[in-house]
Amino acid sequence: MMNHEINRAFRERLDGGGAILIPGAANALAARLIDQLGFEAVYLSGAGLTNSYLGMPDLGFVSLTEVAQHTSAIRNVTDLPVIVDADTGFGNALNAHHTVRTLERAGASAIQLEDQVNPKRCGHFSGKHVVELGEARSRIKAAVDARQDPNLLIVARTDACATLGFDAAIDRASAFVEDGADVTFVEAPLSVDQVLEIPKRLPGTPQLVNLVVGGKTPIIDFATLDEAGFGFVLYANVALQGALKGMQDALSMLKSDGRMDESGPVAGFDARQAAVNKACFDELEERYTSS
Repeated sequence: MMNHEINRAFRERLDGGGAILIPGAANALAARLIDQLGFEAVYLSGAGLTNSYLGMPDLGFVSLTEVAQHTSAIRNVTDLPVIVDADTGFGNALNAHHTVRTLERAGASAIQLEDQVNPKRCGHFSGKHVVELGEARSRIKAAVDARQDPNLLIVARTDACATLGFDAAIDRASAFVEDGADVTFVEAPLSVDQVLEIPKRLPGTPQLVNLVVGGKTPIIDFATLDEAGFGFVLYANVALQGALKGMQDALSMLKSDGRMDESGPVAGFDARQAAVNKACFDELEERYTSS
């Protein structure tokens, strides 16, 4: 499917109402599993990419080139809409403009930009700082101008809740809507009341809520968030956290027992090949070798 068709259908789904449950992927393998399990969209997590690709914490270490490469790899294995975490846009408004152009060409269906200083920190870390409102707005304006497909979604995130307070974060999100953002994202609200207040304070624009297992925002049932009016319910790193737990369990057993078979905490060989759609490549190989 062509990316503009994916983008159009994704915007129509968002505009049609009802929350969309979206898991994050740190790589193309996770994106394949998300697709195979029947989710409606996938989120390329900057934190997950930094953790899995570099083995480092989410402190602004990944580059635009690396994000674009992983966006392209994910687009190559799924027709799901791909929301891409582009951090701060990697600089000022001009950088944000270039970032959107680059990621749109790589296959993004939505691009998320935030108002932290550059380099940024994970939204659930302490010690965050945000730029002045004027600079934050210039990033969003540049992002909106940069897109070539009008159905590419611009997601505007604010981290001001941690530094300036909840009301200031709502004010920033409202300003981003004025600048053309399609979705706004108030990161790391600290209570259930704050979370459920966000759609009430920002009516008419879809909202994204990010639920981080072990993070600052309380976990709330999907049905409650759907009823509250959220557009996107994001679990940015559940797949990564699950994989990390699985690796720890499997490697610990291997270290203690000195052996591992399919009775252990591992996916079987056939399941692994199914996850990467090997049967499709077998069919292609047969087609081309027989001719």
